[in-house]
Parts: sequence; structure tokens; C-alpha cells
Amino acid sequence: MSLSWYPSEPRQRRSTMVRDVLVVLALFVLAWLARGVYRLVDNLSVVTDAVNSAGSSVQDGFRATADALSAAPVLGDDIAAVLESAGSASGGNVVELALTGDTAIHRLALLLGSLTFLVPALTMLVLYIPVRVAQVRRLDASRLAFCDEYDPERRRLLATRAAMSLPTDHLVKFSRDPIGDLMRGEHDALVAALLSDAGLSPTALPAA
Repeated sequence: MSLSWYPSEPRQRRSTMVRDVLVVLALFVLAWLARGVYRLVDNLSVVTDAVNSAGSSVQDGFRATADALSAAPVLGDDIAAVLESAGSASGGNVVELALTGDTAIHRLALLLGSLTFLVPALTMLVLYIPVRVAQVRRLDASRLAFCDEYDPERRRLLATRAAMSLPTDHLVKFSRDPIGDLMRGEHDALVAALLSDAGLSPTALPAA
């Protein structure tokens, strides 16, 4: 027999579907929030981009000056070499620092975005999935246990179980006098209450 993912009793079926849809919507909202966090943090890379540009400008300035002085007689090449070294030591270090900071920002954005989604999503699913699995198992077990509920003797036993085990506030939704119905052999309301509590409707039950 295939598993019943949703109750056949209309009210419980609607409420279960609504809960499932809300869980899926919550996952989409969390994914949207996580994307927003990622983009917000990742946009901090504009700072490192500015630092990178500044470092490159300094380095280019030293290089241009070195190129201009390299043509000078006697000491031109030495002066150019010193300027090139100064450019690498100043602007080059700034560029390297900017690249390191840019990588760190991208990693932080990915980490925070992932945590924004995974922590609440996993918590919600860990709490919800076992409940749904238990509900599906209960529905499947009820379909097997209550099959062929039109048999008179089986109906009497199901009615007895309903009258003896179900909460009174649930029973009175189907019968004003549950115990009286059982004593009089009027089992319809009690069987309906039992099936409803299990999330089943009579037409959903298979034959024995």
C-alpha cells in the first residue's frame, strides 16, 4: 500500500497542506534574506577596491617617475631602480593588502549568508520533518487498522474504541451522547469520530 502523505479528512488535509506550504515559503524567505546578507557584506569590497586603486596609483606614479629619470646620465638607472623599489614597497604592499582584504570579505559574505539560511532552516526542518513523518506513518497505520469499517462487528469494536479512548470534546462534535450511542448500537457517529481523529474519511479506506 502506498503511503498517505496527507489526511483524507478535509479539515486536517487543509491544515496539513497549509503548514507544508508555510514551511516551503519560510525556506524561500530565508534564502532571500541570506542572499541579502551576502550581497550587503560582499559590497564592503568597494573599500578594498578603493585601496587597491590608491595603491596602484602610487605604484604607477613611482614607475612613471623612474622611467623619466632612467634617461638621466650617470645615476639615472640607479635612481630609477630606487624609485621602482620604493613603489613596490609602498603601493605594491597596499595593493597586496587590498587583494587579501577583498578575499577575506568575499569569504565572510559567503559564511554569513550561509549561516543566515542554514541555521534557521535546519532548525525548522529538524523540528517539522519528524512531525510530518510521524503523521504519515500514523495515517498509513490507521488505513490498515481501520480497513473494511463497514463490517458490523468491526464497526462495533471501532465504536467502542472511539467511546473509550477519544477526548470528550472531540466526540461531542459527532454525537451528543457518545456512550448512549454505544449502548444503543448506534455506531455511525462514533466510527466517524474515530476516523476523523485519525485523519481519515470513510471513503478513503481500502477494502479488507
